[in-house]
Amino acid sequence: MSMPPYTVMCYRAGCPNPAEFKIAARWNDGLTHELKTYSLVCASCLPALFAQALVKRAACRLAPGETLDKPGIYELHRGGRDKQLKRRTDLETVTSANG
Repeated sequence: MSMPPYTVMCYRAGCPNPAEFKIAARWNDGLTHELKTYSLVCASCLPALFAQALVKRAACRLAPGETLDKPGIYELHRGGRDKQLKRRTDLETVTSANG
């Protein structure tokens, strides 16, 4: 039995808005790879949580053989897989400049 659809909410504490974007970085250990999620956010909270993700990434310690790219911003789509998410480099540039 499948689960009913639900709205994914913004991760920022107290924010009542649905998430529109995924802040994530490509991680690889040599065998597997995935997007490491930092936050799911609405447009209003995007600048603050993207800045937090950059700080978290800078403090991340990796095991030998692991790689972790700089966080990026991806558009969320209901039922979409990570490989299907559209990266929004235009928002990353603007958000980094404003952060």
